[in-house]
Amino acid sequence: MIEPAIRFDNLGHAYRPGRWVFRHCSAQLERGRVLALLGPNGRGKTTLLRLLLGAMKASEGSLVVQGRTAFVPQLFQVGFDYSVLDMVLMGRARHIGLLSQPSARDEAAALAALDRFGLADLARRPFHELSGGQRQMTIFARALVSDADILILDEPTSALDLKNQALVLDWIQRLAGSDGLTVLFSTHHPHHALEVADDALLMLGESDFAHGPASTVLTEDNLHALYGIPLRRLAFQHGGETMETVAAVWRNAASA
Repeated sequence: MIEPAIRFDNLGHAYRPGRWVFRHCSAQLERGRVLALLGPNGRGKTTLLRLLLGAMKASEGSLVVQGRTAFVPQLFQVGFDYSVLDMVLMGRARHIGLLSQPSARDEAAALAALDRFGLADLARRPFHELSGGQRQMTIFARALVSDADILILDEPTSALDLKNQALVLDWIQRLAGSDGLTVLFSTHHPHHALEVADDALLMLGESDFAHGPASTVLTEDNLHALYGIPLRRLAFQHGGETMETVAAVWRNAASA
């Protein structure tokens, strides 16, 4: 039997005794699948990601991560004038060693990763000069060259325009599909989760969670409980097939 890539049981964390961010959280993510993590601000999404990455130790429960993880943070700028190639080469750190320089093989791997995302021609450009979408694709390339088999993404479409959001979502599907990577991403967009995720974990309350197939878990009732406003799942025709999305009902939402 193949072990899941990530599994946690009765997981919980408190930054101070008795002040739980969340507890009794259980879920698992099978290899090669995509899981979307949803919850309002302050519910514990970032804390859970830190636990999965090993940056913190859980206050209670068990957590097993079977594989090498790579982290793709929210869109960011850097304080130094790194080139795009330098940013990707940082992903080779576990291969290079503490006091060593990147080898020709490391640089070739970094350039190949950039080429996959259509960024090879920008390798020598300063990272801070790139557009938001290009920066996010560069960090995807950095994750790939680390030889990780589990990608953990923190709101990867944050601050991106619609075209670049679509680009990121497309690559999430590709990396899980053709590359066989396991992907977990947090998001405030339930329609993104419905579009690309196999599974979803909703952080409804301190000890209240919903976990399962995205199409089953992302119900209108669950989404209303999650965000406190009405949301509707809508089916429509596009390109000869039936598709679904999620739309928020803004009118009179404050009294919902």
